[in-house]
Amino acid sequence: DERTAFEMEMREDAELQNLVEETQATIASLTSSLDDESSVALTQEQRGKLEQAISHADANPVSVESPSSLSRSKKLISVIAVAASLMLIAAIVAARIGPNQMSGIAQNLMSDGMPTNISAEENAVRRGAEAGEELNSPTVSGPLPASVNHTTAHPGSQGLSKPQATGVMRFGFTGGIQDHSRVLDFDEAKSLVKSDKGVGSGQAGDRYDRIYENAFLKVKDNPLSTFSIDVDTAAYSKVRMYLKSGQLPRPDAVRIEELVNYFLYSYEPPTDDKPFAARIEITQCPWAPKHRLARIGIKGKEIENQERPASNLVFLLDVSGSMRSPNKLPLLKRGMKMLVDQLGENDRVAIVVYASASGLVLDSTTADEKETIMSSLERLNAGGSTNGGAGIQLAYQVAMDHYIEGGVNRVILCTDGDFNVGDTGTDTLTRMVEKKAKSGVFLTVLGFGMGNHNDAMMEQISNKGNGNYAFIDNDREAQKVLVEQISGTLVTIAKDVKIQVEFNPEEVAGYRLIGYENRILAAEDFNDDKKDAGEIGAGHTVTALYEIVPAGVDSAALRSVDDLKYQKPLKTSNASGNGEMLTLKLRYKQPEGDTSRLLEFPVKDAGKRFGDADQDFRFAAAVAQFGMLLRDSKHKGDSSLAAVLEIATEAAKGDASGYRQEFLELVRIAEEMKGE
Repeated sequence: DERTAFEMEMREDAELQNLVEETQATIASLTSSLDDESSVALTQEQRGKLEQAISHADANPVSVESPSSLSRSKKLISVIAVAASLMLIAAIVAARIGPNQMSGIAQNLMSDGMPTNISAEENAVRRGAEAGEELNSPTVSGPLPASVNHTTAHPGSQGLSKPQATGVMRFGFTGGIQDHSRVLDFDEAKSLVKSDKGVGSGQAGDRYDRIYENAFLKVKDNPLSTFSIDVDTAAYSKVRMYLKSGQLPRPDAVRIEELVNYFLYSYEPPTDDKPFAARIEITQCPWAPKHRLARIGIKGKEIENQERPASNLVFLLDVSGSMRSPNKLPLLKRGMKMLVDQLGENDRVAIVVYASASGLVLDSTTADEKETIMSSLERLNAGGSTNGGAGIQLAYQVAMDHYIEGGVNRVILCTDGDFNVGDTGTDTLTRMVEKKAKSGVFLTVLGFGMGNHNDAMMEQISNKGNGNYAFIDNDREAQKVLVEQISGTLVTIAKDVKIQVEFNPEEVAGYRLIGYENRILAAEDFNDDKKDAGEIGAGHTVTALYEIVPAGVDSAALRSVDDLKYQKPLKTSNASGNGEMLTLKLRYKQPEGDTSRLLEFPVKDAGKRFGDADQDFRFAAAVAQFGMLLRDSKHKGDSSLAAVLEIATEAAKGDASGYRQEFLELVRIAEEMKGE
């Protein structure tokens, strides 16, 4: 009851929600760093003094009544935050000054800095730092229902294993710290906690693939632009989490197409038997007025939840030690429960978990047995190392054992991506998932947590697994992905969707695709049905933007390469001379098909000003500008955060979902952080 009341108040108070999220992010970051470092054991004397101090605090508890006001809730979370912060500072001090000085400092912290008359909930925060408790918790706790088989394991494993207790507090830092006699001041400690690069050897920290930004290309040398569509949205959630925790995102965390595609746009759905409709519009480019901006908009056919095909779902859940943080496994469980609430008697759910080994916690069960599924989820706890490869193998096997012809067959992988046992290489995992995708089982990847989040690996395996990738940073995002957009998340309406744009050299001197850097294909890949590409889910919208340099416009963007001496003028099609600026071509396959189908759309430029474009176009352009500014793109032109805010504010009017309003808040945060 207390939790429900508090969460209701938190949803109504942005300041309080931010405080909770920042506290969770701080704890997650340091916990992750500590997990990856070697241990520094306390002496028995030091441990005894700490336990004595904690026991003294536990001897004088006071109860906390159910919060009846916002101020009381704020007071509770503030006290918890102070207690947690003191424990974190003690950890850093222990690592820096060595064991000889720890005893006295610990005594001062516990006697002078820690309140003794606090509640059981707050005492639990402190007790969680004791050795051998959370660090060594089993993967599944409590008796499971009779239908739950938690001894079935992937061949070669021994079922679910419990790590051996070490009896030490893991407060060690290694690598790069030479001076162990100096105590960190508060600002240094804060910078360590808030850094997503981790501490020590550099193995900790979020991991991203390097983005090499698309350059402008001359049409006479490169008349064709080919790429795979992408409906992933993880980068936007990551950017939001960075900004709300007081950090600017790293440039390689900003995949502009995922920022743009996070939002739904009111594109017209198909009116025929095709799985999606495509529309293209061209206007003036707001950050480079002499250039043109082309938007390709794709809208998948919509399927209501009650009209979904029967589903065979396997939840593949990471319950390793790195998932211990509040914004990881606890958030994961709440999200999966939201999804289960949307399923019915025609749907089936199995639960596979992995830590040191993989195991089948719940065999495929009809979704109307909600109590059984919910109970299995609730009993999951975090502990152990991360053998993700074994879990993937077992999850796909379970999915194939219960395959539904003509239905939705999907593995939903929920993890921070911190694989450290078994098959851990991205290349190995992507090849494994690519092979499994040929079985007809699709993949959804949901990322959780920051500090050790392997974004690079997760994006790649979702691409190769005929899947989609989202990042869940809070309950609202879980609601968006797993409830509001459940059909798009689960139901694929077209696979291997490729786009190829042919530019008319009489109308276009050069162009640049904004984003999609890791989705670029060779021109010949467009007609190759063996070449993998992206998938579209039911109701999904996909947006792609091209910045175009019209023929005859002198642009510095095209002066980086001299004209070729021996290259003859290229005649691309019989469209020359008829005013067509470009031709849009799309290829796609049916979800269970092997042969692609072709759609083709010739396009002329009507000469629209940017202000004449529709709201969706202007908002997408503002989001793309925001991404370029966060990346400090050399192609940002006359962009500024003030201009982004002005365009987006007008284009966000009438937004009933609240997502566009939230975007405005992020722009303001970035403005303040950059001092603009």
